[in-house]
Amino acid sequence: MKPARLLLIWLAALLAVSVVLGTLQALQVEVPASLLPINWGLLLALLALAIIDGLRLRRLPSPEVKRQLPGSLPLGRWGGVRLDVQHGFVEPVHVQIFDHVPDGLSFENLPLTVELQPGHISQIGYRLRPLRRGHFSFEQCEINLPSPLGLWSGKRLLNVVDSTRVYPDFARLYGGELLAVDNWLSQLGVRQRQRRGQGLEFHQLREFREGDSLRQIDWKATARQRTPIAREYQDDRDQQILFMLDCGRRMRSQDGELSHFDHALNACLLLSYVALRQGDAVGISTFASDQPRYLAPVKGTGQLNVLLNSVYNLDSSKHSADYQAAVTQLLARQKRRALVLLVTNLRDEDDEELLSAVKRLSQQHRVLVVSLREDLLDAQRQATVQTLPEALTYCGTLAYLNDRAELHERLGAHGVPVVDARPMELGAELVTRYLGWKRAGAT
Repeated sequence: MKPARLLLIWLAALLAVSVVLGTLQALQVEVPASLLPINWGLLLALLALAIIDGLRLRRLPSPEVKRQLPGSLPLGRWGGVRLDVQHGFVEPVHVQIFDHVPDGLSFENLPLTVELQPGHISQIGYRLRPLRRGHFSFEQCEINLPSPLGLWSGKRLLNVVDSTRVYPDFARLYGGELLAVDNWLSQLGVRQRQRRGQGLEFHQLREFREGDSLRQIDWKATARQRTPIAREYQDDRDQQILFMLDCGRRMRSQDGELSHFDHALNACLLLSYVALRQGDAVGISTFASDQPRYLAPVKGTGQLNVLLNSVYNLDSSKHSADYQAAVTQLLARQKRRALVLLVTNLRDEDDEELLSAVKRLSQQHRVLVVSLREDLLDAQRQATVQTLPEALTYCGTLAYLNDRAELHERLGAHGVPVVDARPMELGAELVTRYLGWKRAGAT
C-alpha cells in the first residue's frame, strides 16, 4: 500500500501552510492566532482520514481476473492476450493492471488502466512477442486498487496461472516458399518409376530383356534356369529421412533476430513439410544437447505436429559437438537405410574427426552434410580494405573460408555431398536438393 497523489497533494499543501505560518512568526509578523491551531487540526484530520481510508482499503475484496492466453505462439510474431476483470463493488473503480510476463516474452500496452463497472466484466488486452522458443508459465497478475477516499493505492498480487508454448515460426519465414513448393510439387508430379541403383527395393525376378543393364543379371538364378534372369527393382515407397541436428555451441551464433540453431531448426521443419507431402518418413536425432532427443522416422502429415511438439523447447547448449559419439548412437538406433542430413557448422579443425564419422555413417546410410555459414564472413570478404586492421581481418576471413572449402572438397572426394549455405538461405537449399534427388530417384 502506498499514498496516492491526492493524499500527497493535501499533505504538501498543509505542510506548506505550516512552514509559511512558522516563518511569519519567526519574522515577528502578526498573523491571526487561530490559523495555526486550524492548520494543525487539518493535519490531524487528514491523518485520521488516511488511517481510516487505509483500513477500508485493506478490507476491500480483490477483483477477479481471468487470462485468455493462446495455447501456442509462433516465435517472433506478435500475439494478443485478453484479461477479463470483474469486481463486486457498488461503484465504478479505476484500477491499474500489470500482468507478470515471463522472461523471454516482450510485451506492449502494459500496464493497463481501466474503469471497472459494477456487475460487468471488463475486457482489456495487450500484445506479446516471443523472443525464444519453449514453455512459458504465467503465475501472477498485479492490480493497483484505489482506496474508497482515493488517499491510498493498494497492490494486490492475484494468482492467475496459465501457460503457453512458443513454436518455431517456419511458416512465416518460408510462407512464400511453402506456397511455391506446393505449386511446384503439383506441377512436377513426382512419379514412382522403376530405376536401378542404391536405395531401391527389389521387386521380382524376370527374364532378361533387351535394354536391361548387365548389372541387373542375377547370376545364381541364371545358372539355375540356364537362361539370363534379371532383377527388377522398384522405387522405395517408404523412404526415410533423418535429421541429425547439432545442438552444440557452434550453433549459438546469431544472424539477425535468430540464432543459427533456430535457422537450422526452421529449415529442417520446412524440408519435413515437403518430404511428408511426398510420402516419405521423417525423423530427427539431436546431439551435443543437454537433453538429446530421438524421434524415429514416421510417415504421414501428422508427423509434422509430432516434430514441432518434440523440438519446440529444444535449445543449443555450450557443449562441443562429438561427431563420433553421435554417429555411433544413430547407427544403433536407425537400422534401415535412410537419407541422413547432418546439420552443423563446420570448422577447419573438424577435418579428421568429421571425415571418419561421416565415412562410418555412409556405409549404411546416404549422408548429406549441411553447414551453415555466417553472414559476417560474406560481409567481411566483400568489404573495402583501407587500413591495416581491415586488411588483417580480410586475410583472416579468406584463410578461414579457404580452410572450410578444403574440408568440403575432402568430403566430396569421399562421396559425401555438402550444402554450404547462409542461415536465411538454408531452407530453400535443402528443399531444392531434396526435390532434385527425388525427381532423379536418388533419395
